[in-house]
Amino acid sequence: MIYKISIKGTVQGVGFRPFIYKLAHSHNLNGSICNDSKGVKIYINATKDMLDSFVDDIYTNIPPLATIDRLEVEEIEEDLRFDSFEIVHSSENGDIEVDIPSDLSICPECEKELFDSSNRRYLYPFITCTNCGVRYSIIEDLPYDRAKTSMKFFAMCDKCEAEYSNPLDRRYHAQPIGCWECGVSMSLYHKDKRLDIDAKDMVQRVSNLLLDGHIVAIKGVGGYHLMCDASNDGAVRRLRDRKNRPSKPFALMCKDIDMAKQISNISDREEELLTSLQRPIVLLKSKNNSIYSKEVTPNLSTVGIFLPYTPLHILIMNYVDRPLVATSANISNEPISTNLETISKLSGVYDYLLEHNREILNGCDDSVVMVVDDRELFVRKARGYTPFSVKLDFEFDKPTLALGANQKSTIALGIKDKAIISPYIGDLDTIESVEYFKKTIDNLKRLYHFKPKLIIHDKHPMYESSRVAKEMEERENIPRVSINHHHAHILATMATSSSQDRVLGVAFDGTGYGDDGNLWGGEFMICGYQGYERVAHFRYFKLLGGAKAIKEPRRVALSMLFDIYGDEILNFLESEAFPSDKVMINHQIPTLQAFTPRELKMYWSMWQKGLNSPLSSSVGRIFDAVASLCGVVQSISYEGESGMLLEELYDSSVLGSYEYHIVDGVIDISDMISSIVQEESKKVAISKFFHTLVDIVDEVSSIYGLDTLLSGGVFQNRVLLELILKRNPKAIISSTLSPNDSSISLGQLVSQRCV
Repeated sequence: MIYKISIKGTVQGVGFRPFIYKLAHSHNLNGSICNDSKGVKIYINATKDMLDSFVDDIYTNIPPLATIDRLEVEEIEEDLRFDSFEIVHSSENGDIEVDIPSDLSICPECEKELFDSSNRRYLYPFITCTNCGVRYSIIEDLPYDRAKTSMKFFAMCDKCEAEYSNPLDRRYHAQPIGCWECGVSMSLYHKDKRLDIDAKDMVQRVSNLLLDGHIVAIKGVGGYHLMCDASNDGAVRRLRDRKNRPSKPFALMCKDIDMAKQISNISDREEELLTSLQRPIVLLKSKNNSIYSKEVTPNLSTVGIFLPYTPLHILIMNYVDRPLVATSANISNEPISTNLETISKLSGVYDYLLEHNREILNGCDDSVVMVVDDRELFVRKARGYTPFSVKLDFEFDKPTLALGANQKSTIALGIKDKAIISPYIGDLDTIESVEYFKKTIDNLKRLYHFKPKLIIHDKHPMYESSRVAKEMEERENIPRVSINHHHAHILATMATSSSQDRVLGVAFDGTGYGDDGNLWGGEFMICGYQGYERVAHFRYFKLLGGAKAIKEPRRVALSMLFDIYGDEILNFLESEAFPSDKVMINHQIPTLQAFTPRELKMYWSMWQKGLNSPLSSSVGRIFDAVASLCGVVQSISYEGESGMLLEELYDSSVLGSYEYHIVDGVIDISDMISSIVQEESKKVAISKFFHTLVDIVDEVSSIYGLDTLLSGGVFQNRVLLELILKRNPKAIISSTLSPNDSSISLGQLVSQRCV
């Protein structure tokens, strides 16, 4: 009998065809296998028992990088004759459905060869095989073949060609392979001057430059890193000054897990992540030591650590033998640099540039993950994990493109019963970032031969993603629909969990355009695939100065003080203390000390008249207000800074919480704010603030008796999330997606289930 086996999933670029080739030979089966637009297609000549045994072995012994979404078997009537089992050329018929393989770290076999002086690839910085290395970042088109990658410009030498053509070799059809003779090569620049250095001496030279305190831009897999010696205060400080990054933490690259353990306390789950093939940055609790400069993570006891994932990184780390700062090379609020043109814009930041001549076709930043309550939580899902697909329980009636939100942006394609989510793109705040966003759309459309018939975007009319949707509608005559920001948050979590069709969604974030035109962000919504009902939210407060309030927590706190005390606030300068209906206010309140008398009068007028003061219910902004009232920070230099600083001051020995009131679904925290003003200890105030938020979530959740789903960037706060999960272990938060706005594009696609 002749059987056709069709397999969909991540089955290209991961050694699947040679795996099937060897398996067929071990079962004494004749037939063929090829890549096609949907995955792989296998023909075998077998009895039913032989077929069943063969398929069982496919599932049991699947290659480590491969995944099977669907395996279908059919008996065919075609008169096919097979005298052996062969790997045949790819077929390109039909819609593209195969999953694109992610960029992965070097495998143990390649790493062993890298340091084997008898191996012809000894110390070759781009050693790879079918089981590891670059994938997504070099792919131009599908099916995945060398001619459709940026390796097409590198003609293989005879030895590499022999490996590439041998189905029994580990490098059979490993598209990125090469060697010192025929592969990728490097260049070292001092500013814009190319230095004359032998290729085999270049890594040693770069390592010495790092040890001497220089900042080096190094081209990697999905972009460039800016790197320097993490133990050198001066080098790290220069990097901060040049990059205009005063306090946002840097990530550290460590040589190995032993070095990482010198710096941080690492659980078994965290170690699994650090040493995985994906090699994400893992957010860890640091030890009190001097292995790295305090300039790396100012005022924080957490540090992001990752291990080297390319042979080039491994070689450098082997030479320097100390942690290095490795931060994405980009201008503030712009995408990661992916070519010589964009990295040259940072020539004032780095001293030297290590370049290579393999083109990055698809940029991809490092992934960031943390472990909370033994649960994996993505902060940024990118290299190693993306693009990725989510199988849905419905089919799209037309190809659908979702454009996500404006911060932490991703896009998603809806194809048949599958959502394909892009790598993390970032915030769309600059011309360059919007162009990168559009390029990512074009790249995925090209790779999947995708022509959207419907576009979904956020309801916010001023988001750049909404503007791109409108442009596409006008230029390509594609209809578009808008979806509520926070409903999309909850739908995304529903799609990646085993929740019921009707849930209580808790959406806490920094902002999101609400149905009433206000800025939501502290929402409780009964959600389903048929729609949503907003059943509770935090009482609105005014953002003095609009978007400027996001960077200045003092403005949010002042607005809340005006809400409670009115113009009494203006009297505080005239006496050391004065009575109020609520509390005794004194001039020691940190928020008030952050303003001049003239500023207070100006903001009081602005608050009274509602000038440039949009209403918000955002829990992210409430975090900002508490940070200001407690004197933790009055202005911030990066998103989430106030929440991270509050984490540092949480004291688990502090018990109790503050009063609040819920009337007709409106959560009034005025009593909490008044109590914080009176609190003498900032640690007590902050700890009770966290407990109060948990009480609020618990009370609203108890009313409805539904699964509680958590989404929104605020739930990246480790303390808040741990406390909620301790109180309600059944609360659901996605381990597949980040809770921040990068999940929005999937939620937008899922909204079509109810159409």
